[in-house]
Amino acid sequence: MTTLICTLQDHRDDVNWCAFSGNLLATCSGDKTLRMYNSSDFSELPFSPLSGHGYGVHCCCFSACGQFLASCSTDATTMVWSTDTGEIEAVLEHPGRSQVRICALSPDSAHLVSGASDGSLALWDFPSKQLRRTGAVNDTTMVACSFSPCSQVFMTGSTYGDLRLWDLEMNQLHVEKNAHDLGVTCCTFAPSILSGGQVVQFRLASCGQDSLLKIWAINKFTSGGYKMQLLHTLTGQAAPVLSCAFSSDGQLLVSGSVDKTVTVYDAKNAVLLYTLNQHERYVTACCFSPTSPLIATGSMDKTVNIWRLEDGCTDRGGKSLPEGSDLTSSEERSSASRSKLLVSDWSEGDVSAWLAEEGLGGLVDKFRANNIDGTELLSLTKETLASEMHIESVGLRSKVLRKVEQLKSDSVCSGIPDEFLCPITRELMREPVIAADGYSYEREAIDAWINTKNRSSPMTNLPLLTTLLTPNHTLKMAIGRWKTNN
Repeated sequence: MTTLICTLQDHRDDVNWCAFSGNLLATCSGDKTLRMYNSSDFSELPFSPLSGHGYGVHCCCFSACGQFLASCSTDATTMVWSTDTGEIEAVLEHPGRSQVRICALSPDSAHLVSGASDGSLALWDFPSKQLRRTGAVNDTTMVACSFSPCSQVFMTGSTYGDLRLWDLEMNQLHVEKNAHDLGVTCCTFAPSILSGGQVVQFRLASCGQDSLLKIWAINKFTSGGYKMQLLHTLTGQAAPVLSCAFSSDGQLLVSGSVDKTVTVYDAKNAVLLYTLNQHERYVTACCFSPTSPLIATGSMDKTVNIWRLEDGCTDRGGKSLPEGSDLTSSEERSSASRSKLLVSDWSEGDVSAWLAEEGLGGLVDKFRANNIDGTELLSLTKETLASEMHIESVGLRSKVLRKVEQLKSDSVCSGIPDEFLCPITRELMREPVIAADGYSYEREAIDAWINTKNRSSPMTNLPLLTTLLTPNHTLKMAIGRWKTNN
């Protein structure tokens, strides 16, 4: 489910764009200003609003480190701001002095692209703020732009309705004509890169005046060629779709529409999850927080709504039962009934009943004394059984571990989706996180792996470029829904 937790009402004109960094939210408006908020409590920063543009501000985006914010305007400039002070770091004048409608920073913060109402593009070297290349598409207005996660190519969309893929030399690598009838309004790359055999694949979402949201696969071949394939057409909104954005793990997709709604989709399966109806006018902007389960949506009603995505998980854990609870009822739960639960959700009574069924009833008292529930059961080791639980018999310890391994194996074969299992432990994840290799792991497992395996990827054996772990809120929600339904 989603919950509206905050409405920001500081802008005096249409909200045109919103963007999250790790700890900030930026918004921009037709009132010529940008505003910046702390994303922990959505208090406005002391130096906000940011004033400097002479006309309405169309777009804004953060650098990867969050140190800089770029914005573009009808005044024909793209400005770079310090997020520490709110000061202007640079003013980039668009070639030809045409109105700048869109800007995008590459994920590696090496380049910035600005697109204008005369169809021109400018590629800037971001560290030096110097113009590097220019390009153009005649008789159209550039209104959409997004860099691929590898930072080496970018996609543009125009009012003509086409999507064009460019490299950093401003060569057009692919043109998808009539991608959206009557014009493209927004496009955005998913953050992940898929690879296999001779192909590297990106995912792209685009939306337009045709009231459609589309998901594309962009395949890059070792020969250097590119091919674009339409995967899904989403029809959850009844009017032109003005904005779209992927979650930080690429599993959710949000869009805003002229019909005043916000829709949230499962991007992998193209399934509509939520429709949100709190805005009073067109929804012009939307974005996900990269660090928390939050969505920001901006509108022509001059407001920005902040939504929290709930993971749907219920806390069934706890080492001890509440006072006065009937322990016998847990112990006597039938095997068939217990099998419907995940082992990690077993109570201490469930563990005791399982021990008795497996001919290990003599260990029930030791397990109770150590408060062993399902989660603890799955994490047992020879050392724990010997030193902490004082099970002296080597044969008995081995039998317990064999039975536990059988439980784990049974859970894998019981219909749990493979993507819900940690690649390291092969157990259902409780706190999934995304590592630098793009895979999701149980936080505790990947932390231990990084600390002992010299920062290599468990899946690829290649070095992890960073040990930063990003919570996978989307996956956690999906696991929660699966647990509820099973």
